[in-house]
Amino acid sequence: MKQLLVLRHAKSSWKDDSLADFDRPLNKRGKMDAPRMGELLDKLNLTPDLIITSAAKRARLTAQAVADRSGFDAEVSATRALYMASSDDYVAVLNEVPDSNRLVMVVGHNPGIEDLVQYLTGRWERMPTAALAHIELDLGSWQSLDLDTAGILVNIWYPKELL
Repeated sequence: MKQLLVLRHAKSSWKDDSLADFDRPLNKRGKMDAPRMGELLDKLNLTPDLIITSAAKRARLTAQAVADRSGFDAEVSATRALYMASSDDYVAVLNEVPDSNRLVMVVGHNPGIEDLVQYLTGRWERMPTAALAHIELDLGSWQSLDLDTAGILVNIWYPKELL
């Protein structure tokens, strides 16, 4: 059994319109929501074994804030492959995860995040900024994950609900 946490990056800033999309940081709300999601993971004993994030600044900052507050004690792995990735791209990245990792978190962007949750659970769920989905996968190996894998949506959390 593998478990997947799917997190959309926290709210980003559009204050500096000279920045490329890839380089946008978190705004004030994003800086509050990301640590809140990490605290939730710590409270629920869902600290990931591995965190893989899009290399975009807003995703990296989200992933690091979650890592810092969840008790995650390894280095967050950033990859450009998850920047504006499709659900297929997420699966390709997850197929490379060593099987010693039981609970893995991916941090990225819509629409790929929503599509991934839908493919793996059969349910379309809205994934606004900093939304977090927990999916159980009846897999022995990450290499066998594909978009036809039938997962169970254990829960979905929205930062506004945690106030």
